[in-house]
Amino acid sequence: MTLGFHIGFLEISWVDIIDIILVSILLYQVYKLMRGSVALKVFLGFLSLYLIFLVVKAVRMELLTEILGQFMGVGVIAVIILFQPEIRKFLMLIGRTTAFNRENLVMRLFGKDTKDFQPLNLTAVIDAVKSLGGTNNGALIVFSRNTPLKFYAESGDELDAVISKRLLLSIFNKNSPLHDGAVIIYQGKIKAARCILPVSEQDNLPAQYGLRHRAALGMSEATDTLILVVSEESGQMSLVQNGRLKPNLSTMEIRDKIKSYYLEDTPGKSIFGQAKDPDIRTKDSDPELAEA
Repeated sequence: MTLGFHIGFLEISWVDIIDIILVSILLYQVYKLMRGSVALKVFLGFLSLYLIFLVVKAVRMELLTEILGQFMGVGVIAVIILFQPEIRKFLMLIGRTTAFNRENLVMRLFGKDTKDFQPLNLTAVIDAVKSLGGTNNGALIVFSRNTPLKFYAESGDELDAVISKRLLLSIFNKNSPLHDGAVIIYQGKIKAARCILPVSEQDNLPAQYGLRHRAALGMSEATDTLILVVSEESGQMSLVQNGRLKPNLSTMEIRDKIKSYYLEDTPGKSIFGQAKDPDIRTKDSDPELAEA
């Protein structure tokens, strides 16, 4: 193998440099994923112990190497147990950003025409949330463009119904048995109602935002979806994507953002862009918040 250069007695090849860069990127991504949580301290402790193991092994401390080696063997299982939520989140993050997770690709592979999908009746959605906000009825609507969200849809009641203003108003009516949960909209239809969404564990959300907003943030962190929230207390409407919450939007702004979401074909890209409009950002979506 062709060597790149020497540093003292070390022989460094270009493959070693690439290897170090890739490991550094991986560790940084793991740090970002666990930043702001207790899991970060556990990870740093385990990493420190592993570095000590490498040192004692390099200097040939046989007894200490054997003891730490046994711990490392069991430690892999312990890491999987301790970091189960973070590992799941990391794998979901990879899955939602890869091209192989695109619904249109799957449809093409099986010979299905993606153009047969029911168009989204956006006017009915806007009219419904406007009425809900005016009467202080809470609502939680998930828009998905690439995946049917089967896991979350099965947590509620599957409908597969055509979108209409009256149907949405009926679902989110306070006396309706379907109002407590989220509605999932996929391929222009209401796929399911009363769906249970993952709740965000971030601790920087202002006190005026309750469980409905936390569920929207949690869903946006786990999936490539756009979530519309209507506050039951204030009637204000908000949009959430990629861990960012844009509060107090007008119906025109909501219409434009939803259109942008369906027109944007890049997985993981935010419809909010780099604009300096006021919004609520979680520590996962904004590095500056994590350092605060």
